[in-house]
Amino acid sequence: MAGLVSTGTVFATALAGVVASALPSQAAPLSSAQLQALEAALNSASDQPLAALLQAGPGFDPGRIEEQRRRLRASFPDARWSLSPGTPRRDGRPTVRLSVSGSRLEGGQRFRLQADQLLSLDSDGRRITGETILQEQSLLRSGDTDLPVTVQIPDAVLTGERYDVDVIFDDPLEGALTAGGIVAVTPGQVVSLDNPGIEIGALGGGGLFKTVRAPLNPGVQTWAVLLVHPRGVVTATRRVRVEASKAALTP
Repeated sequence: MAGLVSTGTVFATALAGVVASALPSQAAPLSSAQLQALEAALNSASDQPLAALLQAGPGFDPGRIEEQRRRLRASFPDARWSLSPGTPRRDGRPTVRLSVSGSRLEGGQRFRLQADQLLSLDSDGRRITGETILQEQSLLRSGDTDLPVTVQIPDAVLTGERYDVDVIFDDPLEGALTAGGIVAVTPGQVVSLDNPGIEIGALGGGGLFKTVRAPLNPGVQTWAVLLVHPRGVVTATRRVRVEASKAALTP
């Protein structure tokens, strides 16, 4: 995924270098060798290793993936990807846990990105042919130390369900003045890596707490939360799957 930092608005969304497919996974899962090759390709200085591992298909565009990776590396020159096996899905299909971290200097401050995904990746035996994002979250922090926060946003909810979007400062505020805001990120902004404007206001508690409603149709909601604290700024993003049945909440 990709992380961007711009003056006035801070927004991070983790883009692993693969774009979510709207289709269910049907092909063979990745082998251990393919998983190692994908990690090496994502961390390569060249675009060619990643391009060689991807095969275009319905809902899966290698060109867009490669461009998003280039933009992430431009924003975070030291970005590093790591991949490891995740917990299998209910039907036994394997998953991949992907993390990307990076940093950059802007306006005299260092911003640090940490983003994580849980994925199902498909292959034709040689190249990656599709993927499904099961979980996704990113944190972008500024300041000399990582201001600890807890993101309490569900990975999946039912259509029409009301649910809480909470991002909480872990340490006592000790009278510190804080501000924050939340905005829904559109699918177009996620794909194009646009920075949404986040209006902020004073916070009366130890974080940002909001109750929202899921759409009436299955799909995805993505939230960006901005918290401003005397010790630094934190931006959190979370992808929420909106499912039509309780069985689908646990992938």
